[in-house]
Amino acid sequence: MPGRTVPSRRTVLRSAALTPVAGLGLAACSPGDDGAAPARPTAPVDLGTDGEVATGATKLYRDANVVVSRAEDGSLKAFSTVCTHAGCPIKKLQGTKLVCPCHGSEFDALTGEVLHAPATAPLIELPVEVKQGRIVASPGI
Repeated sequence: MPGRTVPSRRTVLRSAALTPVAGLGLAACSPGDDGAAPARPTAPVDLGTDGEVATGATKLYRDANVVVSRAEDGSLKAFSTVCTHAGCPIKKLQGTKLVCPCHGSEFDALTGEVLHAPATAPLIELPVEVKQGRIVASPGI
């Protein structure tokens, strides 16, 4: 064809050699096999000292994908902060509202209920207790 340049043998071979490397780099950046974070911890997670969550307060533990709140009676409640819509980890807490960065779903951190779609299912509630002065969330079943 007139006007089209033919790539050199070196260009074709270099491109073929780099394609698998690029694929490995993309796979290494993904959070899981299906792109979603685990919905709950796989083992009990020590979140910190009991005093970290004051009465009437909520604390987001980003690294553990857990949010904990303490009611006025001192009881604790914990939820997974993995969005029920697409499995994205939620890293933003505004007051008592969790905001998913992927598609904008919003959840009540006190109840786990959906405040704004596209998510339709509430967050997964996790068993939580204080052991030896430490807040521990468990996977539950």
